[in-house]
This record gives sequence, structure tokens and C-alpha cells, in this order.
Amino acid sequence: MLNLLDFNQPQLAAWFAEQGEKPFRAKQLMRWMHRFGVHDFERMTDIAKVLRDKLARETEIRLPQVQLEQVSNDGARKWLIGTDTANSIETVFIPEDDRGTLCISSQVGCALECTFCSTGRQGFNRNLSVSEIIGQLAIANRSLRLEPGYDLLPADERIISNVVMMGMGEPMANYDNVVTAMQIMLDDNAYGLSRRRVTLSTSGLVPAMDRLKEDCPVALAVSLHAPNDALRDVIVPINKKYPLKDLMAACNRYLEKAPRDFVTFEYVMLDGVNDTLEHAQQLIALLRQVPCKLNLIPFNPFPNSGYGTSKPHQIRVFRDMLMQAGYVVTVRKTRGEDIDAACGQLAGKVLDKTKRSEKYIAIEAVE
Repeated sequence: MLNLLDFNQPQLAAWFAEQGEKPFRAKQLMRWMHRFGVHDFERMTDIAKVLRDKLARETEIRLPQVQLEQVSNDGARKWLIGTDTANSIETVFIPEDDRGTLCISSQVGCALECTFCSTGRQGFNRNLSVSEIIGQLAIANRSLRLEPGYDLLPADERIISNVVMMGMGEPMANYDNVVTAMQIMLDDNAYGLSRRRVTLSTSGLVPAMDRLKEDCPVALAVSLHAPNDALRDVIVPINKKYPLKDLMAACNRYLEKAPRDFVTFEYVMLDGVNDTLEHAQQLIALLRQVPCKLNLIPFNPFPNSGYGTSKPHQIRVFRDMLMQAGYVVTVRKTRGEDIDAACGQLAGKVLDKTKRSEKYIAIEAVE
């Protein structure tokens, strides 16, 4: 049955036209489904009864199912969301004084195999549908609205003010579905988020970055993690296909239409691997021609990762060198670590089609 959550407004308008209905029905339906969170056609009172009955017979509004919700000691929340009988994903909400940020997944697992990432160790199963991506936002909104402290807020006041496509998966590798979902997030008849408040994080799929610049330019974050090709080839293997020279050029092209005048570079701090002063100097030289901010991320350990977290003093020295060179640098606070909701820890449940997880289990058994 057709799940109406899989369509943005233009797609819904085209579908209604095929049914002999006026295009404005798409705006009505978007408001009910997304702005008001109403999924019962009978409650959509400004839609004609005959059409409501047709929608109920031929379509559905179906969210993925929540399997588990956890709350961290620091207030972060994590939802384990089932996508089918064998697979699940994870979504995280991070409350702060001036914003509420939802970290959304785009794939079941990830095919890119970044070596420091728990998701990458699990392998890859499939891309998420539009309804499974936007459904994470709907689920979090609905759940948070029921919580004390949020339940008395006016319906038009946002709890979730920012969305980051930084959960499980590489968003650019699920391009069409991710873009459609982000268009729904930006739609004034749906969630009405600003392009500045929706951030897509990529490991550097250069052709997709060029497409996104034209199709749906939102804030851009790039998972960098190394200042030279030799090291990044190991940490972020997609670098072998799109090396740093090409990636930096793509970042500058993206800024021509980006809602912010800078790219955020994410840099996980791995003890003795990428955190020396020499690495900082290389990073300063690499980014000199790209307007940017840097987000240093203390590595969040997971079993048998093979990496350690950079010492706090080393992170401070690394940060200070970058700041002295004129860069804006932040060190990301670790949130939700006690419920495995911190950066790089999301794992969900993946029926691995790549057999990569079996490889790591074999390696760990030998070690």
C-alpha cells in the first residue's frame, strides 16, 4: 500500500493530479501529516469525506516502529527503530540551552567502512526509504511532546530546532531519499526548518556534493579526520576514490550556494594516530583555501576498535595551534555516552549483506 510519508509536496501534488484532485490537496495533507502529526484520515476535517475515504482505502501513513527508547543521564535520548524484522536503526536527540538537535540515520549500516566507526564495523544492509528517514523526526517529535517540560509548549514551538544527517550511514550514498526527506523538513507546510538548521554530514562523495549544491543546499559538514591522503586512505577509505585535493575543491564549489558561508570539518581525535602537532600543521595548510570551522571530536571507544581517545591535554594543544592559525575550533562535548548514543557509537541492528561484520569477528578471534 502507498505510504504517503514517502512523498514531498510536489510529488504528492503530482499524485493527487493523477487521481483527478486539485494540487492544493498536497499542502493540506502535508500540514496534517507533518505539522500536526495527524495520521488518521478521519481527523483531516478540511479534506472532503469522499477523498478521505479514498485515501483510507488506497493509502496509508505508516511510521517505523520504536523498539526501545533510552534516556541518558545528561538528557540525551536514543530511539531504537525497527525498519523490518531483521534490521533496526538508531536516532538521537541532544537537548541544549539554545537548541534541540536530532541526529538522523540514512542507512541500515554503512558501506564506507571508516575504521573508527562502530556503524561501519557492522557492515551494510540497505538504504532507508523517505518514510523511514522523515519518520525518525516524526517519532522524536511525538515522543518529546509527551514528556514533562515539553508537553505544555505551544504546538507551533519547536522542540527539535536542528536536524543533522549524522546518524547511521552515509547520506550521500542514499541521495534521492535523503534529499526528498530534507525537502520535507524544509517545507513550510511540514516542519519549516531553515536550511541553516539542517546539516548533512558526508565522508566526501564529491559528485553527490555537486548535485546537492543544485538540488537542496543545506549546511554541510565533512568527515575529514586526517590531514593527508596517506592517513585518510586508511581511516576514511572513500578517500582513495575522492582524494583531498578533489574534496577541498568540491567544498569550495558547494559554498557558492550554501546557506552558510563556511564548511564544518569534523575531525575525530585518535590517540597517536592523527593528533600530533605535525598533523595540526598539515591540517592548517590543507584548509587554508576553504572557509571553514573545525569540530574536534574525542573518539568514543567501542569494543575491539583498535583506537584510543586522544588525551585531553593533547586535544587542547591541537585545538590551540589551529586557533592560533586563525581557525574557529570547537571541541564536541560527548553526550549520551552511557547509552551508546555518542558520535561514532550508533550501531542499531544490521543484517550485514557485505559480510564485513564476519571479517571483523574473525580478526578479533585471532587477536
